[in-house]
Amino acid sequence: MTRSTGAGRAIAIIALVAGLVVLGFVLFSGGDDYAVTAEFENASQLVTGNQVVVAGAPAGSVQDIALGPHGQALVKFSVSSDYAPLREGTTAQIHETSLSSIAGRQVELTLPPSNSKARFIPNGGEIPMSDTTSDVDLDQLFNTLNPKTIKNFKHVIQGFDISYEGSAKQANQGFRYLNPLLSTSRRAFDQLTRDTPALNSLLVNTSSLSGALARRAPAITELVHNVDLTMRALASQKVALAATIHKLPGFMREANTTFVNLRAALDDLDPLVSASKPVANRLGPFFRVLRGTAHDAVPTVTDLQNIIRRPGPQNDLVELTRDAVPLAKAGVGSGSPNCGQNPSTDYLHAADHNFTQGALGETRCALRNGLPILAFFRPYTPELVGWFNDFGTSGVTDANGGVGRIESTLNPFSFSIPGFPLLTPTSVLTPSQILAALDTNNARRCPGNLERTAEDHSNPFTDGGNLTAGPTGCLPKQTAPVGP
Repeated sequence: MTRSTGAGRAIAIIALVAGLVVLGFVLFSGGDDYAVTAEFENASQLVTGNQVVVAGAPAGSVQDIALGPHGQALVKFSVSSDYAPLREGTTAQIHETSLSSIAGRQVELTLPPSNSKARFIPNGGEIPMSDTTSDVDLDQLFNTLNPKTIKNFKHVIQGFDISYEGSAKQANQGFRYLNPLLSTSRRAFDQLTRDTPALNSLLVNTSSLSGALARRAPAITELVHNVDLTMRALASQKVALAATIHKLPGFMREANTTFVNLRAALDDLDPLVSASKPVANRLGPFFRVLRGTAHDAVPTVTDLQNIIRRPGPQNDLVELTRDAVPLAKAGVGSGSPNCGQNPSTDYLHAADHNFTQGALGETRCALRNGLPILAFFRPYTPELVGWFNDFGTSGVTDANGGVGRIESTLNPFSFSIPGFPLLTPTSVLTPSQILAALDTNNARRCPGNLERTAEDHSNPFTDGGNLTAGPTGCLPKQTAPVGP
C-alpha cells in the first residue's frame, strides 16, 4: 500500500512539471510575445494600445513608445503568431483609423511577397526608418503656409464649393472611381521612391530635353505652323477624304481575304522555317566574318562611288554610260546591212558608203566581201606560213640540236681551193641549169612548187586539178632548180 501511494505521488509531480513546461512554452514562445521595434520620424499621436493591422486585419498592438537617441520615435509593438516572425522588407505606416477619427491612429504593416527569401526579423529586432512612414497632420501642413497663401487657399475651397454646387452626385460618383486610381498611384510612387537614382536620371533627362526644346523654339514653331497647314490642306480635301473613308470598309474586307490566304501561305512556310533553323545557327560565324568584310569594303565602296559619279566633266561611269548611247547608235546604225547580191563581183560596191547601217554592218559587209580574197590566198597558205617561219626562226631542231639550212650560190667560173672540196665547180649549178632557171613564163607555179616534193606527194597543191584547169591554171612542172 505504501509503495503504491509513493508511485502515485511521483507520477503526479511529473505531470505537474510537464504542465508547467508546456505553459511556459506557450507563454514565452507563442501568442503575442513576438515583438519588434520600428523607428518612425514621429509617433503622429500614436498611443500605447493602438491597433497593429495587416491588410486591415488585426495583427497586434502597440506596447511602448520611446524617444530614440537621434530624436526619432521608437515604437514597440507585438505581432500575433499568424504573422510572426516578420521578414526583412516589411514596411510600417502610421495613419488614421478613419476620416472621422481625430486622435485614433494605428500601425499598418505591409508584408513582403509570400515567396520572398528575405531573412526573418528576430524577436526584439528592429524595422529601420527607411521602411517606415509617419502620418502627416493637417496642422503641420498648414503651419508651413504663410497667411497670404492660407487666405488664397480659402478662396480655392470656396471656389470648389461654387463649382460643385448642384453636381454633388456626379462628383461623388467621380470620386468613387478616383479611389482605385489613387490606390494604384500609391504603388507607382512607391516604385519610383524605391528607384530614386532612376527617378533622378529621368528628371535630369527631362530637364535636358526641355532645354533642348527651348533652344529649338523657332523650329518647333515652324513645325506647328506646318502641321497647321497640313491640317488645313486635309480639311480642304474633306470630300475626297470622306470618299476614301467610304471605300475603306470594302478595302478592309478584301484585305481580310488576303490576310486569310496569307495565313495559309504562312502555314506552307513552316517547313521552310524548320529547315532553316539549323542553317540559322551557322549564320552567326558567317555574319561575324561578313561584318569584318563589310568594314573592309568601306574604302572600296567609297572608291566605287567616286567611279560612278565624280565632280567634273567626262570622268565617271555615269558620263561613260551616257556617251555609250551615241556609240551604240554608231555601231548599230539606222538601216539594215546591205552587202550586195554577188559578193564575188559586187564587193567593191556592196558596202553602204553613207554609213547608215553602222560600224557593225560595215564590218559584216567587209568580212563577207573579203571571202573571195581569202579563198584566193587559201592555196598559198604553206608559202605564207613558210615565209613567216623563215623570218621567225633560223632553222629547225632535231635530236642532234639546232639545224640551219645555208645555201651558197657560186658562178661556174669559181676557182677550186685546195682543202675546200665544196667550192669545186662540180658542187655548183651548171650553165644549163642556170639558163633553165632564167627562162621566161615561169610565173605559173602551183602552191608548194618551191619546196622539194614531199614523200606523200602532197605538193605541189592542185586542189584535185582545179588549179591547173584553164589557160591561166598553174603548171605543176614549174619547180625550183636544185643542184646536183
